[in-house]
Amino acid sequence: MLWLASLVLAGCGAAGRSAASDARSEPTAGASAGATPDWYRVELTDVRTGDTFTMDQFAGRVVLIEAMAEWCPTCLEQQAEVKRLHQLLGAPADLVSVSLDVDLHEDAASLQAYAAEHGLDWRVAVAPLEVARALGNLYSSQYLNPPVSPMLVIDRKGTAVQLPYGVKRAEDLLEMLEPFLAG
Repeated sequence: MLWLASLVLAGCGAAGRSAASDARSEPTAGASAGATPDWYRVELTDVRTGDTFTMDQFAGRVVLIEAMAEWCPTCLEQQAEVKRLHQLLGAPADLVSVSLDVDLHEDAASLQAYAAEHGLDWRVAVAPLEVARALGNLYSSQYLNPPVSPMLVIDRKGTAVQLPYGVKRAEDLLEMLEPFLAG
């Protein structure tokens, strides 16, 4: 239980940082030499539609991934900003948004109700243990701490890039995504 408290406290400190002070532009582990991480091939189920998908299916497109949990108020705030981002961009065919619920105590039925209640109109899935572990091991344990609003961008070549921790406003997300979308 002490590890959980430490994780939450560490996340609280990270959440207050500005986007500019914590930007990470280097590719992360598992993306070198053209190889994609194993978790890209794990089948996920969109709780809104029942359709299955993998990250590999989106090769050649830009993927925005949010690690989240239903109980997380900052996740809900971040999701509102992703909605605004979609409004700012229109509906670009080359951008895919995915919310991955990393709380192992939440299930597809409750996440489906959550997505409907909050009007999430992008892919929403429960992260299987294999995916949650990969997020924590490859990128940072903070990806298992939803209140810090961890997000990744997978570029057109399959390289994952971490975005700064903390809630990112739609305009900031747009600025962060423009280089990936232009490429």
